[in-house]
Amino acid sequence: MPILTTPTVPPGRLSAQPMPVLAGDGMTLRPWDRADAPAILAAYQDEAIQLWHARVMEDLAEAEDWIDSRAERWEQEAAGDWAVESEGAVVGRVALHHLDLHEGGGEVGYWVLPAARGRRVAPRAVGVLVDWAFGDLGLHRLRLVHSTRNEASCKVALAAGFTPEGTLRESGKHVDGWHDMHLHARLAG
Repeated sequence: MPILTTPTVPPGRLSAQPMPVLAGDGMTLRPWDRADAPAILAAYQDEAIQLWHARVMEDLAEAEDWIDSRAERWEQEAAGDWAVESEGAVVGRVALHHLDLHEGGGEVGYWVLPAARGRRVAPRAVGVLVDWAFGDLGLHRLRLVHSTRNEASCKVALAAGFTPEGTLRESGKHVDGWHDMHLHARLAG
């Protein structure tokens, strides 16, 4: 059945180009590289990241596979996933996933390594990503969803300009059970 609306972002816009390096606010967002596998492995050994992302990695080979899958997701125009660098070191991750280029939307995700927490890494990196997603890519709406128990993520969402829109009851399955999730969003312009 034909769709009566035109795509917000034309198909092929992402896959036709390499994943960009983004910079601003003292952060560099760059595609993951296999040399980053130790940082990925360390991140998914962190209890806070495990709690909020419900994921663990066992070894460097698994971290390398995860890195390889990021490039595949970009080529499929399903997601973009960047290493966040500050002063030449990986300090976190920021991602744009659940992309719907026709509707012009996606979901922002992130984590910060323990040694870099408390330095506003997440809101700064999210800000750089949002500027690119609305400006260069041309998305219309971004959402950010986090557990209602994750107060730090709520602060990140608000600091990055995401407006609270409501609570999604028992919509996030975490290691310790179902969590209500806060929904925040930003619109282009």
